[in-house]
Amino acid sequence: MTMDQRASSRGPDRVAALIEGLVEQEENEAGRGIVRPFQRTAGDEVQGVVDRAEIVVGIALSAARSGHWSVGIGVGQVRQPLPAETRAGAGPAFEYARIAVERAKHSPGRVAVAGPVGDEVSELLEAIESGLQLLAELEHRRSEEGQDAGRLVDAGKTQREAARELGVTQQAVSSRLRTGMWGESRRLASVVSGMLERVDRLVDGEGGSGGQG
Repeated sequence: MTMDQRASSRGPDRVAALIEGLVEQEENEAGRGIVRPFQRTAGDEVQGVVDRAEIVVGIALSAARSGHWSVGIGVGQVRQPLPAETRAGAGPAFEYARIAVERAKHSPGRVAVAGPVGDEVSELLEAIESGLQLLAELEHRRSEEGQDAGRLVDAGKTQREAARELGVTQQAVSSRLRTGMWGESRRLASVVSGMLERVDRLVDGEGGSGGQG
């Protein structure tokens, strides 16, 4: 994955804060799919290597929610053995991520996906990108109240428990989830993750090691 800060010349450098947040995720069980850490590569750009589709989708949507990043996902092989430093990595996945992030700067949701050309792969990549762009727009437009309610529900709390923690009624939590299309977006994210896993298996079957750069 390659992410480039938007409008960096008119705002603060956000790279350090982004990397800090991703390091925290990497230290959690959910972050075990980050096989090489996100690092600043040049200017206001960061890059990391991830091999779990749901982590890729989660990072992309979190970045989209902030509105500060263009996100490029490259699906392909990486040169082995991978160096310790992400910025020293090479292979098609890195090249595709570069292509994707440049296209993301002018794409809906500021997210794009690139990978090898092939009938099945190309169709899946197009569907993945469309799904991610729709999800990114939903994430960016959802209210903070809707985000808070959704995060609590995702953490396993019932709507009643979430309402008690937020200090609102259960009906308010239900309304926030419905207005923010939380359930629908999570189902779509699961579908997109599944398609991304399918592409990764197809690419990996061509030889080498697959991944998302």
